[in-house]
Formats: sequence, structure tokens, C-alpha cells
Amino acid sequence: MELFNQGFEQSKNDYSLFINKTPTSITIAAVYVDDILLTGNNHSIIQSLKAHLHHIFSIKDLGRLNYFLGFEVTYLNDGIVLSQQNFTTNLKLPLNLKPIATPLPLNLKLQTNNSPLFHDPTHYGSLVGKLNFLTHTRPDFSYTIQALSQLMQNPIELHFQALTHTLNYVASTLGQGILLQSVDNLKLHAYSDSDWGACLDTRRSITGYVILFGNSLVS
Repeated sequence: MELFNQGFEQSKNDYSLFINKTPTSITIAAVYVDDILLTGNNHSIIQSLKAHLHHIFSIKDLGRLNYFLGFEVTYLNDGIVLSQQNFTTNLKLPLNLKPIATPLPLNLKLQTNNSPLFHDPTHYGSLVGKLNFLTHTRPDFSYTIQALSQLMQNPIELHFQALTHTLNYVASTLGQGILLQSVDNLKLHAYSDSDWGACLDTRRSITGYVILFGNSLVS
């Protein structure tokens, strides 16, 4: 309510996002329970908002953003890197003697069949769910997690072996993140492509897409 009183409007796409836009400035607030992230192009407006919120709620100002909801921020000359290294470390992934280059084994086709079911589907689903949260900063295995998620209802041993390969891949690339570059031209670019009837279960085509904001991959 206090943000509404300060002229903010709630995003229709993400209810935790609030935006205050004027002809000369934009201020953005991301709110998750008692964690608040503030940014904008006018430092004095942000400072004034911090002072107001502190007067109402007695907030603690943690300064420049370094960590938020499991996301770590590293600052470079040409932008910032978002990563989830601490979250990845807490997954207690297997350690590899040699690195793995791909999220799934090459030429592997995942499908449902009558093979013996994996003995612990809850464990399978839990691991896939954790890796799904990691794809926010690791889009390199987004397709892999999407494919593994479709098999959560009745995973078989082969599916868990594929999931284990993905876990090894993540362990091999610990600390990798996504670069959000600082550029003048922040246009939105989208590209898509599809194969032809590659799904072994439905014989439907599989479509892939990539969306860039400026030079930065966002989806």
C-alpha cells in the first residue's frame, strides 16, 4: 500500500514488481515478503523512497545489490553477471574427475516406454525442480530441464541416468552465470526455430526460441 501511495503501479505480469514512471525518471521496486530491491535512473528519488520506507517500517539498507533471493551479482566494466553459485553448491552435486561438455549425452532421445520405473520418483522430481530454479541464470540447460520435467510422472531408470548426467554437467560448470551487458540500444530481439517431428512419443515438432534484450539473453 505504501508503494501505491508513492505513485507506484503494480505490474500485470509480475505482481511482486512495482513501477513508478514519470516523463524524466523510472523507479522500480521488486518486493518478496520482507526483501525489497530498488533501482531506477534517479538516485535522489530512490534515496527519498528509502527514507520514507524506513520511517514507516524501519528497514535496513544493505547498500549496493550483491545478493537477492539466491541470486549473486558481480559487477564488470561492461555490465553485471547474475549467478547462483551458492545455491548450486548447496545442491551437493557429484564431483567429476573430468568435465562434461553437454547437459545431456549426445544423440540421447528421451521418451516414455515400458522400462522399469525409477524406484524413487519423488527424489527425481525434487532434483528436477531444483535445477529448474537454476535455469534463471543457466539457460544453457533450459531445454534439458523442460524435457526431464515432462517425465516426472513416471520416470524410468534411463531418465534418472540422464538427470545424473545433467547434475554432473552443472557440477562441471559451477559458478557459470548470465551476463547482462550495459548497452545504449536496448531493443528486444526474438529468434525461433523448430525441428520436424522429433518427439518420439507424439511425433510433434520441438520448437526452440531465444529472446535478447539488447545483447543480453533473458529467455
